[in-house]
Amino acid sequence: MEPSAVPATETRQTSLFRPATSKRRKGLLRYPVVRQLIRFTGVGIICTVTSLALYALFRPWMGPQPANAAALIITSLMNTALNRRLTFKISGNRKRTRDHLNGLIVIAVALVITGGSLGVLHALRPEATLAEDLWTTTLSGFVATAVRFTMLRHWIFRRARHV
Repeated sequence: MEPSAVPATETRQTSLFRPATSKRRKGLLRYPVVRQLIRFTGVGIICTVTSLALYALFRPWMGPQPANAAALIITSLMNTALNRRLTFKISGNRKRTRDHLNGLIVIAVALVITGGSLGVLHALRPEATLAEDLWTTTLSGFVATAVRFTMLRHWIFRRARHV
């Protein structure tokens, strides 16, 4: 056998064992958590804009705390559905109801974080404006988002952690 034929045979045999559907990603995208964070960020932007718009709409009639709660609860179903499908690539009806119920728990944690920050703001500045409320809920929303991603990835959607 010629020396040049050996590497060709080895390469051919190695490639037979590699799944045809596996994607070779380079750089940071080879890590599933990075891909999930990118998709999670896109979902988060959509849900944050929707939540802030609902908050601004509800605040004049409901006050800050109920408006925050209503906006978060309304967007929670959308958030869980989008993260389930886009971030963690889960489709179908299997465990969907359980995922949404657990998603409500995650949103409750976010509500405690954002509602608590609004409570502190209004305790320090009872005359806080809508703009101050929006800044407060946005900044505390970043903390709530980090907690939400962690809970989704390691608790609710742990079965799809590596997609």
